[in-house]
Amino acid sequence: MTSNKKLLTHMKRKNGANLMVLIICVMESCTQSKSIQSDWALLPFIKIDSVNPILLPASTDFFCPIRKQRIKWEEKDVFNPTAVIRHDTVFMLYRAEDVIGKFAGTSRIGLAYSLDGIHFIRETNPILFPDEDFMKIYEWEGGIEDPRIIESQDGVYYLTYTAYDGNLARLCLASSTDLRHWKKNGLMLKDKYKDHWSKSGAIVAKRVGEKIIAEKINGKYWMYFGDTDLFLATSIDLISWQPVEEDGNLKPVLSPRPHYFDSRLVESGPYALTTKNGIVLFYNSMNLDDGGDTDLPKGAYCAGQALFDSNDPSHLVGRLEKNFMKPEKGYEISGQVNQVCFIEGMVPFHGNWLLYYGTADSRIAMAACPIDKQEKP
Repeated sequence: MTSNKKLLTHMKRKNGANLMVLIICVMESCTQSKSIQSDWALLPFIKIDSVNPILLPASTDFFCPIRKQRIKWEEKDVFNPTAVIRHDTVFMLYRAEDVIGKFAGTSRIGLAYSLDGIHFIRETNPILFPDEDFMKIYEWEGGIEDPRIIESQDGVYYLTYTAYDGNLARLCLASSTDLRHWKKNGLMLKDKYKDHWSKSGAIVAKRVGEKIIAEKINGKYWMYFGDTDLFLATSIDLISWQPVEEDGNLKPVLSPRPHYFDSRLVESGPYALTTKNGIVLFYNSMNLDDGGDTDLPKGAYCAGQALFDSNDPSHLVGRLEKNFMKPEKGYEISGQVNQVCFIEGMVPFHGNWLLYYGTADSRIAMAACPIDKQEKP
């Protein structure tokens, strides 16, 4: 990063007003989303069309320790990012695919950073990838997918991600103190759930200034996960997790709804955020071909929000009737997977929520929303 300090400083001076201009545009557009407004929801998020998409595939070179050759690890697609603020800088961790192998692309996690939340500089090498280690059996050769990040009170970053071996997706955990060097902590679901399909872990957290800090409820950390129904798991230390069960099975806490935008599946977005009204969970969804929302394309991925009880994260209190984000732009409609807006990264930055999302499993875009006084500081 040292070699890029001058460039970053120049960017900050040149583009320092850019975010403020975009913020003003967002504020002026607030009335656009009144039809889906609820007292508890974080709205409206306005897509920043003037800069989207903000990250595209690149021909960056990397030596793969498993293939034993140099590859262009992000030349096919970049998508599904998470983000965190560190030293007044937005760090984005994103999924990238190459074009090699039987799955037409192995996934790795890349890192980019920005002083204005809009213009990003990439690291040359991925920061989390399949390697000759104890996780290879789970990560090769599909790869490492869809990161979601939070910070602990003592400054450790915890990243949930999906390991894909080509047949089964498994929810995994990694930790770091500097965002560049990561320790793989292994599978998050073990014992009888070790070989069950699992992914998309969103840990309950609170906003402390521009940090997103994991928060205990009733003496435990909580995590929403899943990509059909949503389930819960708890932890004492953020490393060892126990699924919440009902009658010996995973307890569903959010399910698809016939004839709605989320009729086929629901899948966790970024972390779940504690507010004075409860726990707000952003989630992704998919529309059924038949029996879904007829105002949306078949198979469209849209974003929703749900509210859970502050003292009982399994108790659903409210849910948006309409999606708050859907595929509309060309880069959201056509790509590796058509009709996709997939949210995974959100940061509080300079008075606004910046939401980063994958488009058509091919590009990365952003939307913004003013931080509301209803949220816990």
